[in-house]
Amino acid sequence: MRLNYRHLHYFQAVAREGNLTHAAARLNLSQSALSTQIRQLEDRFGHALFERTSRAMILTEAGRIALDHAERIFDVGEDLVATMTGTGRVKAPLRVGALSTLSRNFQLQFLRPILSETGADLVLSSGNSQGLLRALEDLALDVVLLTDPPPRDTFPDLVAHRIDEQPVAIHGTARRLGHGTLAGLLSAEPVILPTESSIRTGFDSLVARLGVTPRIAAVVDDMAMVRLLARDDVGLAITPAVVLADELAQGLLVSAPFELDIVESFYAVTAPRTFPHPLVARLIAPADGAENGSAG
Repeated sequence: MRLNYRHLHYFQAVAREGNLTHAAARLNLSQSALSTQIRQLEDRFGHALFERTSRAMILTEAGRIALDHAERIFDVGEDLVATMTGTGRVKAPLRVGALSTLSRNFQLQFLRPILSETGADLVLSSGNSQGLLRALEDLALDVVLLTDPPPRDTFPDLVAHRIDEQPVAIHGTARRLGHGTLAGLLSAEPVILPTESSIRTGFDSLVARLGVTPRIAAVVDDMAMVRLLARDDVGLAITPAVVLADELAQGLLVSAPFELDIVESFYAVTAPRTFPHPLVARLIAPADGAENGSAG
């Protein structure tokens, strides 16, 4: 009772040609053999697929529905061949997972090289690192964006590509930045800290060296909330500039003129695959090239 795909292929050819004789010639079949195949498909569906005239084969309503499905079925078949052979246009969606706390501005910056691709769709997911990395291992994601490489003892086969490294600075409204020293600034003004480990570790080390006890207005696990709190002047945001790129460009916030010597790294994590999504290589190639160049 399964669908005979050879019959479906013959039907598609007749539908495209609109003429049984022309389709039979293209398929290298006799006209009577092709007509028999079409009749068998119609019997299988229980509907006439064509209105037959002396000059043409005209699709019925059922025929138009069948052709629409046939086109999609054979397109998927071509995609399968292209995937297995590594040829053809990219059609499979690129599935990107990102840490839920990761800056949306940074995610956009990472994906920008392929956003103009007309043949590729994006599926974006967010979550915690463990869940995202498990999905990557299970091939449910193509790449995962994190701020720390995955632990080798838990995910020994995953590969972390460092795609960027950005300095962390202090950002806030102009009225809060009128202090002559970094110690004076951190002693006087409240701060908004993200929970991201390298930032928090670096900040704790910084204030210990300066001998100050900062007033922490909020500790936030979402960079989008850091943006909102900084815009509402709750305190000074301790983040890379990319998190607040729009606010800084519009002059709503400004950056303090002090070097913190804190750096946040960003990683694109992939799993070894026989058939990786081709767009992943394009996204991580600049980072891999920079690492290879610096190593040389």
